Amino acid sequence: MWFTKYLYNLPSEYSFIFNSYFFFLTLSINSKHKMCLHLRSCCCEEIGINKLDWTLLSPIFDTNVFGLAKFWGQLLFKSLLVSIMLTFLWKFTVFHFLIISCWLLNYVKSEDKPNIPAIAKYFTTKGRYEEVNPYLTEDILAVNRSILQPPSAKCQEMYLTAIIRHGTRYPTTKNVKEMQQLYNIAQHNASGQESWLREIQTQWTMWYTEDMDGRLVQKGVNDLKHLAVRLSKLFPSLISEEKLRGGFIQFITSSKHRCVNSTLSFKAGLTELWAITDREFDHSVNDTLMRFFDQCTRFVEEVDNNKSAVVEVNKFKQGPEMRRVQEKIADRLRVPHNLITHDMTEAAFYLCAYEFAIKEENSPWCQLFDEDDAQVMEYASDLREFWKRGYGYDINSKSSCALFHDVFRRLNKAADENKSGQQVTEAVTVQIGHADTLLPLLTLLGFFKDSDALTSTNYATQTKRSFRTSHMLPYAANLVLVLYDCGGGDLRLQPLLNEKPVTFPGLTDQRASIPLYEDVKELYRELLQGCDFETECQLFKSPAEV
Repeated sequence: MWFTKYLYNLPSEYSFIFNSYFFFLTLSINSKHKMCLHLRSCCCEEIGINKLDWTLLSPIFDTNVFGLAKFWGQLLFKSLLVSIMLTFLWKFTVFHFLIISCWLLNYVKSEDKPNIPAIAKYFTTKGRYEEVNPYLTEDILAVNRSILQPPSAKCQEMYLTAIIRHGTRYPTTKNVKEMQQLYNIAQHNASGQESWLREIQTQWTMWYTEDMDGRLVQKGVNDLKHLAVRLSKLFPSLISEEKLRGGFIQFITSSKHRCVNSTLSFKAGLTELWAITDREFDHSVNDTLMRFFDQCTRFVEEVDNNKSAVVEVNKFKQGPEMRRVQEKIADRLRVPHNLITHDMTEAAFYLCAYEFAIKEENSPWCQLFDEDDAQVMEYASDLREFWKRGYGYDINSKSSCALFHDVFRRLNKAADENKSGQQVTEAVTVQIGHADTLLPLLTLLGFFKDSDALTSTNYATQTKRSFRTSHMLPYAANLVLVLYDCGGGDLRLQPLLNEKPVTFPGLTDQRASIPLYEDVKELYRELLQGCDFETECQLFKSPAEV
């Protein structure tokens, strides 16, 4: 370059400073990802820096490489280089350190983050909602409106129904008892010098108590508050302050405390968003819709309380895959194999999952499992859900007939009001229940059905299965159905699961995955004409396998 002759006259110590500095400057300019520019938008917030002296940096970042050459050449020519280097070098050292840190933060895999267990994506129904939508770990209120792609700009949302699982909760009394038993084994029988084991024995305390019994935790409150805000951002014309104040949004909940509190949290998310302090909004308790599984006699007798209905689950618990996991855990704890039963293995898995879901901690209990172990544990849970709530028996899904008909009754009512030119009197229905509410309905609608049933012997061939509760049913899982008016009597229905579009089975070629509402009703015509809760739930002698 034209100014390089000045470098030869610099003392060696200053030449080193200049060369080091110019190397980092060149790195910033040529960075493929323009990391230095990205720093302005993301890195300050992520690393915790509120303000950088951009005034000092503007001569560098607001010009091109040739301008930079001229800029530094002029400084050299005017004998200012040395003083400027000594004054600013420490600032640029910090600056480039921040650039590299920002790059690492953005490109590191989530499973490599120390606070996220490597096995978190296998936590089944005990998993965080953020594992299903990882972008929420960066911004819990982030939404992607591009996923909503109506066939034309004329399409307007006219009705929305959301069936939501409660938020993150404490373990049940049964779970807590098993956790306490495992903790006692780790305290009194385990040996070894591993750091994670020492942490369990000397630092970790058994803080779960039986009276927690599945109650909503603060994270669960936030789950529903944040979901409410995100849905209002996705559908601002429906979930709005005007609609809420006008009584156009209805709230229905299961009687269970975790569901009632989740409903209150969802409402709080909206009232806090719009700073509503002058009134409260009612909700109704309806176990016929939200806990239908308790009221379906045939399901209760033939499946829920029938040990023979889960024979495949029990076979898998005693099979080679699960036995291998139990033995590995016993070896890691250095205890006799007979102490680590399936219940103790499940308790360890739940301890890892609950510690992360509730406290966002990568618990030492997680060290008892590698990824292969976690996949076996996930399959065992999926196998149970398949046979007790999913496709294993016909009555599992038919127990949700009342909820199914309620959903379509509300859709039809909104469609009829819209067709007659009336205002839709119920623009939004929010119904909050359980995983056991959502899964039978998803099964009845035909979602996530694999070609082969899950059994105790086909674990190895089910690695690509669709029926995976870790993806389907995290805490705050939700099925949202949005009815659009696209003009000229063209009504369309979009299904979303956990804020992502899904496709109605059998309607895969429909435009933009938002089929005509009439086609959806035709798809489920037999169910709409039948699926009578009272008839289906009458007690028969044996379950009808699918």
